[in-house]
Amino acid sequence: MSSARVLIVDDDADVRRMLLEYLGAHGYEVAAAADGAQMRAELEKARPDVVLLDVGLPGEDGLSLARYLRERHPVGIIMVTAADGVVDRVVGLEMGADDYVAKPFDPRELRARLKSVLRRVQADSPQPAAVARDRRRIGRCILDLDARRLLDAEGNDVAVTAMEFDLLKTFVEHPNKVLTRDRLLTLTRNREWEPFDRSIDIRIARLRRKVEADPDTPLAIQTVRGAGYMFVPPVD
Repeated sequence: MSSARVLIVDDDADVRRMLLEYLGAHGYEVAAAADGAQMRAELEKARPDVVLLDVGLPGEDGLSLARYLRERHPVGIIMVTAADGVVDRVVGLEMGADDYVAKPFDPRELRARLKSVLRRVQADSPQPAAVARDRRRIGRCILDLDARRLLDAEGNDVAVTAMEFDLLKTFVEHPNKVLTRDRLLTLTRNREWEPFDRSIDIRIARLRRKVEADPDTPLAIQTVRGAGYMFVPPVD
């Protein structure tokens, strides 16, 4: 974990300075940027493992930059929002953020969230080719558990965040079983650092758009009213 690279994108010089010192003192390789232009320049120098991205940036805001990152770079994204920025949190998750933290934040909480996201991101690093792969059908897609990839019917990669992959993995490993939100958070090892339980609903809505033939009438990931969600395997 100590060799992980973190990119801080925040227009507040005091926040950048504090995080550079704090994370650097805990063994992380840290770079900082004040806006989108500087972020892109840092990305050209070296790809980070995780980007800590402030929502309220001047000019191109953090939500737009999150979309840019998710479309182009396999990095973890932690959004930094205002204390009452529930809408920003929801939109950030919709755009593919892995987690979020609200200002003002305790650096220890931020580091704990960073460690959690890093575990998932590093688990997604490329794996050596295997003779046989553990692949499961889920909706119109194939989940490759060994390579941690989601593939469409033509074998093309479908972009998913580390947390989204962990949710899909949990579903296929517990077929035809109702899983509550709390149970999903526990099984994906995200229970300890995720207070916003409705984020599960947001992520599942994103996943349905990727794996279901008709996201409005889901067949693979079904809602069990008042209880949670259930994965229904396809009938061969």
